[in-house]
Amino acid sequence: MEQNERKVNINWFPGHMTKAKRQMQEKLKMVDMVVECRDARIPNASKNPMLDELIQNKPRCILLTKTDKADPLETQKWIESIQNETTKVIACNVLKDNMTQILTAVSKEVMASFIEKQKRRGINPRAIRIMIVGIPNVGKSTLINRVAKKKATVTADRPGVTKALQWVKINKDLELLDTPGVLWPKFEDEQVGLCLAISGAIRDEILPLEDVCLFGLDYCMKYYPQNLIDRYSIELSEDTVENLRRIAKARGCLKNNGILDEEKAIQLFIREARDGLVGRISWEKCYGNAQ
Repeated sequence: MEQNERKVNINWFPGHMTKAKRQMQEKLKMVDMVVECRDARIPNASKNPMLDELIQNKPRCILLTKTDKADPLETQKWIESIQNETTKVIACNVLKDNMTQILTAVSKEVMASFIEKQKRRGINPRAIRIMIVGIPNVGKSTLINRVAKKKATVTADRPGVTKALQWVKINKDLELLDTPGVLWPKFEDEQVGLCLAISGAIRDEILPLEDVCLFGLDYCMKYYPQNLIDRYSIELSEDTVENLRRIAKARGCLKNNGILDEEKAIQLFIREARDGLVGRISWEKCYGNAQ
C-alpha cells in the first residue's frame, strides 16, 4: 500500500431512489412542513441538493442528528451558519433526547402562522403533517420510532433500510410521513463522497475502503490527533499509511504468518470511527455561509 494522491470515485443511485424521489414530489402537497435530518458530523455532505428543488417554499426544520458522535464546538458553528429566518436548525441525539417534545415544539413554532390562521377562521387546529426526509442512515426511522414509542418502521445502522413511504400518527398534534433515504446521482465534490462514506451513509460493498480509511486517518491526524493517540495508544507518524500500520500492530491485526493485516485494520478503524469510539469527530469544518 502506498500513500499518494488518491482519486476516489463514489457513486450510488439505486433504482428505488428514483421512485422515492417521484413519490416525495407527489406527497409534498399533502404535508404542511418538512423536517430534514442531517448527520451532525457532516452537515454539508449530508444535505441532499435535490431536496431544495423538491421542497421549494415548504416550511422546513433541519435536525442535526448523531450529535453524541460529533464535535460539539463544530456543531454549534454549523447551527449558527445554517439557521436563518426561514429555516430552524436543532441539534439532537435521537436515541436519548425527548424527540416527541422537541418535534412538537419545533413544528408548532415553524407552523405558528398556519395555526393562527386556522384559529382565526374558527377551526380547531388539526395535526401538523410533517414529511421526514434525508439521506440514508441519518436516523429518520429511529426518530419516528422514538416519537411513536413503538417500532413503527424498520431500522438498522446501515443505509437503505426504508424502501417505501409510510404515515405514522404520533399524537393529536403530529402526523409524520417517513421516506426512504435519497442520495443524488453523482457527487461532484470528491470530499462529499468521502464524508458520506466515512460516516456510513453508503453501503461498504461499493466503497474503496482503503481510500475511505486513509481519508479518515488523514483528517484525524490534522484536526484530532489526540483522539488517535488516546484510542490506539500509538505515537503518531507524519505518514498516514505508517499510522495505519501502527494501529494494526497495536490492535493485533495480524495474519497467520505474523504479517500485519492492513485490511483488517482498515475495517477496524472505519467501524470505530463511525461508532464514535475514536472520539467525537466532525468530518467537516464549518467556515460559515452554509445552507
